Amino acid sequence: MKVGLFDSGLGGLTVAKTILEELEGVELIYIADNKHAPYGNKTKEEILHYSIAIVDYLIVNYDIDALVVACNTATSAAIEDIRKQYKELAIVGLEPGIKPAIEQSTNKKVGILATPATLKGSKYKCLSLSLSKDYDAHIFEQACPGLVEQIEAGATDTQETIDMLDVWLSPMREAGVDTIVLGCTHYPLVAQSIKKVMGESVNLVETSKPVARRLLHLLEQRGHQNISQNSLKILTTGDIKEDMVTHILGKNFTVEKVTIE
Repeated sequence: MKVGLFDSGLGGLTVAKTILEELEGVELIYIADNKHAPYGNKTKEEILHYSIAIVDYLIVNYDIDALVVACNTATSAAIEDIRKQYKELAIVGLEPGIKPAIEQSTNKKVGILATPATLKGSKYKCLSLSLSKDYDAHIFEQACPGLVEQIEAGATDTQETIDMLDVWLSPMREAGVDTIVLGCTHYPLVAQSIKKVMGESVNLVETSKPVARRLLHLLEQRGHQNISQNSLKILTTGDIKEDMVTHILGKNFTVEKVTIE
């Protein structure tokens, strides 16, 4: 089965890595839309335009069977339209793992780190409000403008990045938050820096494994047999730091630059 994935940058490779670990016999085509990164400060209309162009590219050039929107921001802004327009595809999106975070929290004080666009999304707002009431939980939301750019530049553990995180996380630390949702696929790449600020005991929740399981379920419904070798092709619309690709995936991959209008 051919599976297309995309994100505004390299963060979605954290999802691709988990899929490669959890599934067998899949051909992954990953697109990093670095030309338009980050999505988190773009309008809903802009994100939708970029997303549709990428899906069209994947269908025309690779005849994909399934799509993973490996970006929380694009999922929030575009996945409903993508599902309406591409009914033939098996489609999986990402959403912040608020429910599992609340269930894992001891004191029901949960932090959400996400892009501004994700936190503004109506679907996120409804889910957050509903779950906080159902579980009598206190949710601390924090947008992290500029963090994606730091990660894309390879500055995952620099003092500048830690200082940025300290500003955002101090209120959570002082309030006793014990569980934090990493609501952007880039953010697992600064997990250790977050723990430096919050303490090693903080529980960090991200959603790549549930995404991989959901993808496997949808592919098996289409006749996929979970055997044989995997492959991964990485495409980018802009310039990237290839050593970050190696850092995320653990080995070297060739990166090809493409043009997507």
